[in-house]
Amino acid sequence: MKNINIRKIIYHIRHRYLTLNNAVIVAAFLIAASWVWGSLGMMERNYTLQKEVDTKKRQLELAELQRDTLAFENRFVATPEYQELAVRESLGLVRPGERVLILPENTAKADAVEATPAPTLAQSSNLEQWVNFLFGGYSKSISGE
Repeated sequence: MKNINIRKIIYHIRHRYLTLNNAVIVAAFLIAASWVWGSLGMMERNYTLQKEVDTKKRQLELAELQRDTLAFENRFVATPEYQELAVRESLGLVRPGERVLILPENTAKADAVEATPAPTLAQSSNLEQWVNFLFGGYSKSISGE
């Protein structure tokens, strides 16, 4: 009895599921899945390469800016005005009629810090913050303030 049941199950599996149509569908699915997998791999590779290119472009722009800044500084150092200022500062020389004012160290900085109060930000409600975010900073004109 067991052999007959096993044979029936094998017969049903062979004639129901192992058909040519099902084999073609499985093969097409495997081909499509491998194509999608390959495409995703290439997209990931392209993304990482594009990030590297963008990083290199930013580094190039930064290097060009540094080069331009150094060229400007070199031109400035070659001017007679800078040379005069450097000599006057290093040797403590003054022009006729000038007076030297010597301040204690950090006096100007301490006065400047004490004179400028810290800016206080107005607290706005959550709704105003969302309106500000979504509509570009027009929350005060919308709310009637």
